[in-house]
Amino acid sequence: MCSPTCELFKCGKNAAVYRRNEVWCRWTEDICNVANCSYALCTKRRLLPRGICGETVKRKTTERQPEEVVGPAIKLRGRALRKIGEKELF
Repeated sequence: MCSPTCELFKCGKNAAVYRRNEVWCRWTEDICNVANCSYALCTKRRLLPRGICGETVKRKTTERQPEEVVGPAIKLRGRALRKIGEKELF
């Protein structure tokens, strides 16, 4: 979870005030809650929905087979067929 004490956190309304050990929001007159605030920003643009810090989340990557990357063949007609000279493109 992202916290308002992070050095990358920024309040869009400039309403965050540091009081003792917590961050106070002058806009809502309550303790700053990043998960419910629509004005919470991250200077590195890593803030995910529900206040999750993107710096701590690992990416999930999937391997694609060559057939999936290329996709189905495209059939040509007319001028495009004359220019390229093949009936199907991959």
